[in-house]
Amino acid sequence: MGLIEDFNTAVSQSKELTKRPSNEELLELYSLFKQGSEGDVTGERPGGFDFKAIAKHDAWASKKGVSKEDAMQQYIELMKKLKEQYQ
Repeated sequence: MGLIEDFNTAVSQSKELTKRPSNEELLELYSLFKQGSEGDVTGERPGGFDFKAIAKHDAWASKKGVSKEDAMQQYIELMKKLKEQYQ
């Protein structure tokens, strides 16, 4: 399989975990997914008291400059670890 197929498989597997990963692991998955599928973060950083949206934006922003391919590969590797840990 190619990188995109492996990435899509890993995304599907993320929805099949039987236990919930930590918030840090979920933010890392989110940021790698967004970077791998959309590239660098766009839009303004959320303001106010929407702490979840702020955390997600900041996590994605931390991946700025990482290529889509590298982000996909990192996502796949992280999912392999999480699958072993939470399946």
